[in-house]
Amino acid sequence: MTTLRKTTRDAFGDEIVALGEKNKDIYVVDIDIGKSCKTGNFKKKFPGQYVNVGIAEQNAAGVAAGLATTGKIPFVATYAVFGSLRMGEQIRQEVCYPKLNVKIACSHGGLTPANDGASHQGIEDMGVMRTIPNMTVIMGADYNATRKLVAAAAALNGPVYLRFTRDAIPVIYDENVEFTIGKAHMIQDGSDISIIANGDTVCIALEAAKELSAQGIGVRLLDMHTIKPLDNDAVRDCIDRTGKIITVEDHNILNGLGSAVCEVVAEMGRGRVHRIGVRDQFGESAPYERLLAQNGITAENIVQQAKRLLAS
Repeated sequence: MTTLRKTTRDAFGDEIVALGEKNKDIYVVDIDIGKSCKTGNFKKKFPGQYVNVGIAEQNAAGVAAGLATTGKIPFVATYAVFGSLRMGEQIRQEVCYPKLNVKIACSHGGLTPANDGASHQGIEDMGVMRTIPNMTVIMGADYNATRKLVAAAAALNGPVYLRFTRDAIPVIYDENVEFTIGKAHMIQDGSDISIIANGDTVCIALEAAKELSAQGIGVRLLDMHTIKPLDNDAVRDCIDRTGKIITVEDHNILNGLGSAVCEVVAEMGRGRVHRIGVRDQFGESAPYERLLAQNGITAENIVQQAKRLLAS
């Protein structure tokens, strides 16, 4: 992990331009927040593949669905709060039910909007999206991972929900990293305890894993970039290898990554899981790191909970 920090919404902005250069069927459907969602360069380079519907999220879903029926690959760019909740019915009825090739690309996921406050902090979005049939749900852990996953989403035929950060987060992968949608990426292996994280919490989990390793505790660390379809085999392997899992997410602990992992473990009938994430409460206006700390999403708490699990 380097000291370089970049937002994953910038990764989306850069990758969507690269995709547009390769494929004239790539479209952006904007909701008048292109500056924040980093679609400005795409608009400049490919004005014929860019549609701004104004502040009308539900309409954006319908326009994107229509484009998909003509063979286009539309990316609807908005904030996570609006892309999952305000557009929810249209995504269900017009995109997922007919299984159209629409990508919902959302910035401002989780607590990273920070000082924008609860109204802009989408902490429920991935949980909402993972309950809709035919939807794939993805969040990259850093700039390089996100670029690769956006490209993979464009190549996948079907609805995809992509979540990005507003704030800058550490770059942990190099440009050559490869990901497969639906398959966890192992960062390190160990036999004492497993940590499964996604998105902006992967760097925090990595810091905790390094501290635990320095104390002689073997950590199996997974980047679960896709929470639907979840890599069930990877979760089962964690239980088989270590018996205990800590999940870490910048999302409500209800119905997000932690819940998805618990569903698999419960069906196995053995093993233990401790969930770290937003504690079923709204955010507030405060610095990003402070909001994480208020919810226990810190390396220190991960280390503490790992030791508690190992001692039980």
